[in-house]
This record gives sequence, C-alpha cells and structure tokens, in this order.
Amino acid sequence: MKKYPVSTYFYFIIPSLIGVLLFMTPLLTDDGWKVPIAIMANLLASFVAPVISYFTLFIFAIASFGALIVKFMPHDEKKPTFIDTLFRVNWFWTITRLVGLIFASMVVFDFGPSVIINENTGGLLMDPNDGLVTFLFTIFLFAGLLLPFLTNFGLLEFFGSMMVYIMRPLFKIPGRSSIDALTSWVGDGTIGVLMTSKQYELGNYTKKEASIIATSFSIVSITFCIVVLDSVDLSQYFIPYYLTVVLCGLVLAMVMPRIYPLAGKEDTYIDGSPQDLDREKLPEGYNSVTHGLEKALAVANANRSPRRFFEDGFKNMFDLWIGVAPIVMAFGTIALMLAEFTSVFTILGKPFEPILTVLGLPEAAEAAQTMVVGFADMFLPSILGAGIESEMTRFVIAVVSVSQLIYMSEVGGLILGTKIPLKFLDLVVIFLLRTLISLPIAALMAHLIF
Repeated sequence: MKKYPVSTYFYFIIPSLIGVLLFMTPLLTDDGWKVPIAIMANLLASFVAPVISYFTLFIFAIASFGALIVKFMPHDEKKPTFIDTLFRVNWFWTITRLVGLIFASMVVFDFGPSVIINENTGGLLMDPNDGLVTFLFTIFLFAGLLLPFLTNFGLLEFFGSMMVYIMRPLFKIPGRSSIDALTSWVGDGTIGVLMTSKQYELGNYTKKEASIIATSFSIVSITFCIVVLDSVDLSQYFIPYYLTVVLCGLVLAMVMPRIYPLAGKEDTYIDGSPQDLDREKLPEGYNSVTHGLEKALAVANANRSPRRFFEDGFKNMFDLWIGVAPIVMAFGTIALMLAEFTSVFTILGKPFEPILTVLGLPEAAEAAQTMVVGFADMFLPSILGAGIESEMTRFVIAVVSVSQLIYMSEVGGLILGTKIPLKFLDLVVIFLLRTLISLPIAALMAHLIF
C-alpha cells in the first residue's frame, strides 16, 4: 500500500466525518428527525421568507435570459467554461426556464390565470414560508456549498470499494452509490439526486448507472415517511409501515434496472467512453478495505486546497439555483394544475380500480386516482386518501405513494433539470412500473397487518 503522511489521513477522516454529520446524521427537532443540512436550511428559510420570493425571481431571470444570451455567444465545445455549463442549454430547456420565470412572476406579483397562481398550484410551490421552490434555494445553498465534504475527501472511494460486491450484482451500480442511497434515506431524496448528477458529470457513473441510482436510490427520507403516515392517520403503524416501504424499495431496486427503460440505457460515461469495470477490481495484494483506503487517501491528498473546496461548493450551488430550480417551478406547476383542475388523474387512475379490487382492497374506486396523482406531487395521494374509511386501503396508499419516488414537484423535476440522461417519458414509465410492482407487495403486507 502506498505510503501517505499522517496529515493525509486527517484530510480524509475529518472532512468525511463532517460530511456524514451534516448530511447523514438525523437529529431530533420540534418538527421530527432531520439531518443538520435540513435544519440549517429551515432556519435560514424562516429568516429570508420576506425576500425569498423576489430572490427566486431574480435567479430565474438570470437563468432564463442568460440562456438566451449565451446562445448567441461563440464557444469552444472542447473546453466549456463554467458559464457554458450554467447557461448553454438547448431550446427546450431554455423555454422551460422561461416558463418557470413566467409562472413565478405571476405568483409573486399576483396576476394571470387563477389556475397558475392558485394556492394549490404555483402558489404552493412559491409559498415563501414552506413552498418547495423557495425552500430549494436554502437547501441548495447549504447542500451545494457543503457537498464537497462528502465527495472531495475520499468517503465515496472508501465505501465504494467495500460495497461493490453488494451493489453491483444486486442493483447493477457501483459500490460508491451506497453513500447516495444512505444520504437520501436519512436526509433527503433531492440531495441524493444532486450527488448522483455530480458523480455522473465527473465521469464516475455511466448513463445507465446514473439513471438507476437517481430513480431507484433517491429514497424518500424517514422524516417524510412519518409525515405521510400521519396524514392518513396511521401513525401507530409506523414500524410495519416502514418495513413494508423498505421491502418495496429493495424489490424495486433489484427489478427496475433489469427492465425497460433503465435496462436500455447506455453503459457509457458522459464523455462517450465505455463502462470500465476494471476500476472496481482489487489489485493483487489488496483487500477491499486497504484498496478503498488507498483510493480515499489519494483523493484526499489531491484536494488539500481550501480554494478548490469553495470553488466546487459555489459551482454546485449556482448549478442548482440556475439549472434546476426553474425546471422544478415549470414542471411542478403544470403537474399540479392537471391534478387540481382537470380530471386527467381520475381518468388515468381508472385502470387501477379493477387491480385494487382483485387485491381485495375496500373503496377501490376512491383509491384508484391516488395511484397516479403522486406523479404530480408526493403529498397528493395521502391528502386524497385521508378521507377513505378503510385503514387497510389508506395503509396501501401511504406505502405506494412513498415507493413511487418520481414526483414532478420534487425528484422528477430535479432529474429533468440535471444532466442525468432521463427524458420525461422515461419518468412516466418508471413511475407507472414502480406503482404496479409495489402495489401487490403493499396489499399483501396490508392483509397480514389488518
């Protein structure tokens, strides 16, 4: 094993421990269990609530007009600048950013169609106190700036070497992705998507691996599970509920990478080079711990510069503010408008009625639309299902709504805003498949419990 000075060990251990503390260590607060990164974001959000909507508009304007201006500027495709990475997007994403800006402007200045500025559509996303889009600016501030603690000092390399023998055969993904999954599980699914996107852009995941991790391992946090269960008035069943969610998650994580559309994604890196499994093989004379430690120390040794840490952090933050937040506003508002003011989800939910009946769930007709409305927003299934009398049916709705994972107002919108190679139709298919696969598992467990 290559020799490193003692200081390199500290560069690996101390920042990595700080990263684990910030992103992966839940603390009990008045609002339940939260990781420190979310606690800081919530605290800042309460201070900036009076101005956050205007700041959001300012950033959306920069994102939109910046994309338009950069289109007419010369550039070197072989050496893209940071400005290129922020603003050089195709016409579809440029228009989507403009749509997000228009929707946000209507909400903030209270003009335009009521279907857009309604408190359950655009108003829900832009609420200065607890709206998703406005909260994303505070969570992205801390997550972006502090993410290098997790990614720049060897933690991924250390665990990746040990976990590859579990993650690769079971889920067809690298061992380092175990940190993505754990961060999502105890922290927040949006942070998992952020980590996945950054690792993909750095060439550590192939297109297929990034797609699998983003849609199968950006797991809903424990905190959110508690909120969902409480909204359907079944808090007393948390342990069997969460065990069912974990079971569904494991089954889905093993099945989804082996079927369309994830199975068809290219196993090439962002630069077009083919997948390299040799990077995961153990050199002669090493075990998984010593190999992981040597790789971790090499990364830590290369990242001693505080300037590099802050540069990476600020790049992460601006990439999220400018590239992701406007996309969430655009897609999230449209999806919520469809859910709130049309019968689209009611119609789409009809095919689930006979399935729910066959599975022996009471009030199948009322529960059917909750099977698809989650595509718009993660809370909608539990809100609509709260009025159903059957505890068994409410339990199934709560399990499936968490297992679906692809919510356009959060994870789905975030994925579309990143460079992860997943299209809107891919997300629709993945959402439906996750629903169909998790539904019988949830129903079986419900029959055993009730």
